[in-house]
Amino acid sequence: MFLALWVGGLVVALVAVGLFVFGLRRRLIQRSGGTFDCSLRWNAPVEPDLSGKGWVYGVARYSGDKVNWFRVFSYSPRPRRVLERSAIEVVARRMPEGEEELALLSDAIVLGCLHRETRLELAMSEDALTGFLAWLEAAPPGQRVNVA
Repeated sequence: MFLALWVGGLVVALVAVGLFVFGLRRRLIQRSGGTFDCSLRWNAPVEPDLSGKGWVYGVARYSGDKVNWFRVFSYSPRPRRVLERSAIEVVARRMPEGEEELALLSDAIVLGCLHRETRLELAMSEDALTGFLAWLEAAPPGQRVNVA
């Protein structure tokens, strides 16, 4: 009986520590500001896939001429993807459809992009989209920026 209580208490403590670390990591990512909720689908299909497969929920943070994208459900302090402003080309904008609506946040808008010849889709709120497009267009003189 004592062993079962001890093991149960240890499991509860480990779960609490895990949740605390998730929260602490998110706080550290957002501490420097310039963050927004952003789902990402890397190597997106040419035709929109409305099944909702492939989307990963994350947080993006502006960092100079780059956007660092972090998975929400990860313990890694490093960004999973780094998108460089000069390498991003916006090719489409659309509203989520079908089962895709269930995989994304309720007010999300999907932005189809090319980053170094890799197709990707970003899903973010309208306010975050406005800021992202403004950030893209605010590139220093001489840099090529393609915004559809």
